[in-house]
Amino acid sequence: MPKIDDHVAAQAFHRLLDHLRMRTDVQNLDLMGQAGFCRNCLADWVSEASNGTLDRDAARQAIYGMPASEWKARHQTEATPEQLARMDASLAVNARLRAERESRLDEALQEGFPAGDTPSITAAS
Repeated sequence: MPKIDDHVAAQAFHRLLDHLRMRTDVQNLDLMGQAGFCRNCLADWVSEASNGTLDRDAARQAIYGMPASEWKARHQTEATPEQLARMDASLAVNARLRAERESRLDEALQEGFPAGDTPSITAAS
């Protein structure tokens, strides 16, 4: 997979933020139901990546362009049972994909380090 330059990735990220801020008609619940992530997820990822520089609320304000509570008051609508069901199904897909990825990593580690093939240790002369 080709590596994306950090500068290019940052520009794309800022464009994504602009797009999400423009599309206030798209609910977080709809994003979760279709893509398995939402604005809050994105803010959590930013907070984690900041190594403590941005707490959760600051990261959410950076993503929403305003305090999350203000965005909710202005734009969030009541969730329908259908939206909640799609979100639950999408979260289940996320969990399945995460488990499959972890299983592949575990298999790769086991293939790379067979239990019977321990490295030898030699004494310094």
